[in-house]
Amino acid sequence: MIQYLSNNHEVVLAALRQHIYLALLPILIGFVVSLPIGYLGVRFPWFYHPLVNVCGVLYSIPSLALFVFLPVILGTKILAPANIVVALTIYTVALLSRTVADGLRAVDPIVTQSATAMGYRRTRRLLDVELPVALPVILAGLRVATVSNISLVSVGALIGIGGLGQLFTRGFQLFYLEPIIIGIILSVLLAGLADLIIVLIQRAVTPWARFQRGGGTA
Repeated sequence: MIQYLSNNHEVVLAALRQHIYLALLPILIGFVVSLPIGYLGVRFPWFYHPLVNVCGVLYSIPSLALFVFLPVILGTKILAPANIVVALTIYTVALLSRTVADGLRAVDPIVTQSATAMGYRRTRRLLDVELPVALPVILAGLRVATVSNISLVSVGALIGIGGLGQLFTRGFQLFYLEPIIIGIILSVLLAGLADLIIVLIQRAVTPWARFQRGGGTA
């Protein structure tokens, strides 16, 4: 395996860079898009259940079918990375929109009422009170979406774009185990590192959550 890395390190690094790009760009886009959609599910209660149903349907679409079907809709080439980015953005929005809505719905009404009594208008209350309180739930969903995207990128290798997934297909085509093992190890390490970064961010921005889990002790 070391010999393979030595001879093919440029190929492996290029696959890793592409994997990171294809996995994390949809997360960033999806997170930004999901915040207002999730808020609408709370702001208008009648919208919550249709939102949950639509998100469930979108998330249940097989990834390979979506990768193949999107070029027909977008007018892109079958090998265009945009197909993977758009598909994973759809999955991210489907997952995080409900998570954002559930997180905001879980905010204690006493908290929002107290903020309103202190003179907070709706927008300021959302940004300064409701979103911070809902962050643990939202970031938990973000962790799931991130790890899921990192794994789904590899499926794109079946249509010629898939970051580390290309090592899997190359290994299967050549009946060569080393690239498959390297692809698996790097995928697991990448997912673990991304999850750890989100956990550290969560701990940094929600210190009260650790205090509550500690039973109210310092």
